[in-house]
Amino acid sequence: MQRLKRILSGAALLVGLLPGLAWAAAGKAEPLVIVADTRKLSGWAAYWANLYNESHVYFTLVTVIIIPVVGLVFGVLADLIMGHIGIDLKSRELAEH
Repeated sequence: MQRLKRILSGAALLVGLLPGLAWAAAGKAEPLVIVADTRKLSGWAAYWANLYNESHVYFTLVTVIIIPVVGLVFGVLADLIMGHIGIDLKSRELAEH
């Protein structure tokens, strides 16, 4: 039992020290900068890329707001188009019963 405890404590010590040794062996890394290339963009694409480059927080907020709005617009347009071609989804009878 003592031998098992020694082996397990040695294994735990080794597992605990290995990540520290790996970090100590690695060289100092430069911070990574992530930007969008805006040199050949114009219009909305340039605005979107510049928003991404300026603030990731504002980019995230605008994206989170735009996605449901675009989904709503597409849904309403699809409903209007289907209504014009004769598909009525508002008063449908269940075919399963």
